[in-house]
Amino acid sequence: MSHAKAKIVVLTGAGISADSGLKTFRDSGGLWEGHRVEDVATPEAFARHPQRVLDFYNERRRQMLAAAPNAAHKALAALEPAYDVAIITQNVDNLHERAGSTRVLHLHGELAKARSSVDEAYVVPCLGDQTLADVDPHGAPMRPFIVWFGEAVPLIDTAIEWMRDADKVLVVGTSMKVYPAAGLLQYASPQAEVSLVDPHPPTGLTEIEVIAKIAKEGVPPLVSSWLK
Repeated sequence: MSHAKAKIVVLTGAGISADSGLKTFRDSGGLWEGHRVEDVATPEAFARHPQRVLDFYNERRRQMLAAAPNAAHKALAALEPAYDVAIITQNVDNLHERAGSTRVLHLHGELAKARSSVDEAYVVPCLGDQTLADVDPHGAPMRPFIVWFGEAVPLIDTAIEWMRDADKVLVVGTSMKVYPAAGLLQYASPQAEVSLVDPHPPTGLTEIEVIAKIAKEGVPPLVSSWLK
């Protein structure tokens, strides 16, 4: 008689990508790679200056493809033979997939895809630069497959369902104060074991295992302990 595998849900944020050399979302001045968020990460920005927005995400995509998964990404992928693993990420890079993780939900979209600006269901792979000449089958412009500021997060309900089923929850590289991470944790079962790997964890966390290290240093030993 086979036993069902325990379910681990991993919630990852910018910190795990930072360990692969990808810059975190915004610097202390509120700029993203020198740009105001309003100029590159809103539907209005795309309507006003589509080329500037495409250029911005083309550069992000090139950075992503030049980066490699780090030890934290690889450790999470190594959990899959022993556990039912689901990763919920706020990151738009494909480093989890390239490390070997097979079940990854991207809350904020994916750099490796493009979508129709009119038909949300028309999504295609995109590993090169997007241009203004890229259109969907009906001639509508293609846009980055990114959830921009002011847009709904379409996969949040799926993320909530995954969180409710988790036996273990691991939070990596995202503060427990920022939505949607903090919001998702409230859906975890009271019986779920929760661990946090973050170099600057918030104070006052109780009932949570806190590992105050960067992702690539904190995740592999934790995963090793779970695989023993």
